[in-house]
Amino acid sequence: MKHIRIRFLLSALMLSASLAHAHGPQHGTTVKKEQQAFGIAGDAAKVARTIAITMGDDMRFSPDRIEVREGETLRLRIHNKGQLLHELVIGTPKQLDEHAALMQKFPGMEHDEAHMAHVDPGQRGEIVWRFNRAGEFDFACLINGHYQAGMRGKIIVKPAGSKEGKR
Repeated sequence: MKHIRIRFLLSALMLSASLAHAHGPQHGTTVKKEQQAFGIAGDAAKVARTIAITMGDDMRFSPDRIEVREGETLRLRIHNKGQLLHELVIGTPKQLDEHAALMQKFPGMEHDEAHMAHVDPGQRGEIVWRFNRAGEFDFACLINGHYQAGMRGKIIVKPAGSKEGKR
């Protein structure tokens, strides 16, 4: 009976440790590639360019506008320069609005998707994303109160055949 109890406790401990790593893929984990309206998780070996994004306690991203060509894979290297926890989540305006509303109702909600990075104060995170659909999409910090304070940005994905430049 004692061995069964120890095995149960060890199993519970291992499960809770794996669940503690929510809000963005951790180093060494497999990224689930699921097509979204705004693209799909990218392959790090196929990154076309890296964009550094900072976020801070002023509830702003810099830059807050990114232009991309359809089909381009970006590495978004995110640095939290603030003293508060922040995140960067890519999505459509409707998806972000709905997710932000859920975060207000359930502030401790944990989630883990390839299109989001949860970044502790003073730390860095990254998202590798392939923008395989043209359109206008958003990114935001959905932590309760941050989104409502205007912590969001815009991603413009130009059609592959477009002559317009990227920035």
